[in-house]
Amino acid sequence: MFGLMGKILRVNLTAGEIREEEIPEDRAEKFMGGRGLATKYLFDELKPGADALGPENKLIFMSGLLTGTASPSAGRYSVVTKSPLTNIWCQSNSGGRWGVDLKRSGFDGIIFEGMSTRPVYLMIDDGKAELRDARRLWGKNVSDVTRIIKNDLGDKFNAAVIGQAGENRVKYAAILNDVHRAAGRCGVGAVMGSKKLKAIAVRGTRKIRIADTETFQELSKKQFELLNESILAAGLKAYGTNLVLDMVNVCGGLPTRNWQAGVCPFAEEINGEALSEKVLVKQTGCFACPIECGRVSEIRKGPNIGKRGEGPEYETVGTFGSMCGIQDLEAITMAGYLCNDYGLDTISCGSTIAFAMECFEKGILKKDATGGMEIGFGDSETMIKLVHMIANREGVGDLLAEGTRIMAQRLGRDSERFAMNVKGLELPAYDSRGAKITGLAFATANRGGDHVTAYVQGPTFLASPFLVVEESEIGDPLQENPREAKVVKDMEDALTVFDAAGCCKFMGMTLDAQEWASIIAALTGWKFGVEEFRKTGERIYNLERAFNVREGQGRAEDTLPKRLLEEPLPDGPAAGQVNNLEMLLEPYYEFRNWDKRTGKPNPDKLRELGLEDVIAQIYEDTE
Repeated sequence: MFGLMGKILRVNLTAGEIREEEIPEDRAEKFMGGRGLATKYLFDELKPGADALGPENKLIFMSGLLTGTASPSAGRYSVVTKSPLTNIWCQSNSGGRWGVDLKRSGFDGIIFEGMSTRPVYLMIDDGKAELRDARRLWGKNVSDVTRIIKNDLGDKFNAAVIGQAGENRVKYAAILNDVHRAAGRCGVGAVMGSKKLKAIAVRGTRKIRIADTETFQELSKKQFELLNESILAAGLKAYGTNLVLDMVNVCGGLPTRNWQAGVCPFAEEINGEALSEKVLVKQTGCFACPIECGRVSEIRKGPNIGKRGEGPEYETVGTFGSMCGIQDLEAITMAGYLCNDYGLDTISCGSTIAFAMECFEKGILKKDATGGMEIGFGDSETMIKLVHMIANREGVGDLLAEGTRIMAQRLGRDSERFAMNVKGLELPAYDSRGAKITGLAFATANRGGDHVTAYVQGPTFLASPFLVVEESEIGDPLQENPREAKVVKDMEDALTVFDAAGCCKFMGMTLDAQEWASIIAALTGWKFGVEEFRKTGERIYNLERAFNVREGQGRAEDTLPKRLLEEPLPDGPAAGQVNNLEMLLEPYYEFRNWDKRTGKPNPDKLRELGLEDVIAQIYEDTE
């Protein structure tokens, strides 16, 4: 098999058993690797209604088809499981080097099943795997565990680790690799913690076989050249992902004070330029990345002076900054450091704290529930304290550890209208009232409120290479244009392929579908053109949707928080705007060939995609 190593590990944590399995080549050709291949295993093996934090849930790590090759920024891996935060399909994706090291250890992925009775970690050394006792690692943070594993096994080992948040089953706990890179969303770290799995240490020297080495190398070289010439690369190199903050704020779509406004009055204090001036030490990047959009930073003033780490990324600044009303960039940076060390998703953590701030402001969350603590917008000291409390489930942190959907259910008093999540997953820092097409992308993302399932909130040129119909451009961001539903569909399919291939989406969007199809064909030897590129993404996306349908989800869940649908933005370029989601949702279903009443993929669409076996699982009456 070319591109993939052709093998996975299956680890039964209940029995303490490990076995190797070959990946059928026809399965690889249909679902590639990463998110696609992992989803196929999860769909086939997990029974509907399984407890996300129970032994029956599967936790699947899968490197991408291109991971570890000379293709630029192809170092990513996916974690796929049933989410404890949303109770539906989830995928979390991470960069760095760990995915490359996993693949070079001889395995494309690992399927964890069952539940250990004591803390363990998995060690894979160039094709040999064993479970080891992790009791002395339990209770320790990500950086300490990584250091101990490297001291024990050698510096060439790389580790994917959970911190205390995963151990305590915080519903949005993350998995960290390379110390600072996060598989952050949907609570994958909580699933890992529920299985008493503390870490996965990998080392490998295996080579990845390429079908047409000469063509593959030529295409990879061309990719690097195109990336280095792109406008996006220049911006990311200069300011990292936080370059987005000013662009979003000037459009009136930067969520502020838990989405009560779309213009942040102190944006200049927390934007990309401010980050460079106040905390930046140097740039850093993931495997084979020519851009290095990561930021190594150090806090130079305040109570945490001298602390050093990576970040903050745009989403961390948006959630802990504008959403919480915090203009202290040092405090925002510290909150990001803590999330990395505890193993927390910064988006869900910051968003949940912002929600708690508004609930306290409105008298819904009272002092007797907070232990007498005031929780107010702009209070950076309390924000930092809450991160500690969430990770350890201490005091009111135990409530916040459940996420905004469960919090709203427990607090009541109509707080669900400003609990800013879709399907239970907290929204990222883009207010869709200021960019209507983003609302459709939030509502239809298979894992819930998410900005990278279909990255349509960025400049139009990022989406255009992947649109099947060229006329489907993104027009006036403040108008719902039914034709633009096709843009979301096309981008969902294209970016799904990136996750299956193990590629960085920022880098991937600087190329076009033909360029990606060509390099995949050269790697694998498959007959793989633009049509196969699009069909593969569509196939995987429909399988994910079928998983959610099987869990009882449908059209009713493809919606937005009431604040976005009913409360106009008060100021800025998008003043007076709300989302009229129905204008976009019906045409989206039509473009997808999904039933407009139920939201299920229609049987003829599933047959067209080679998913005939799925039909009987989501339709009671089948032919």
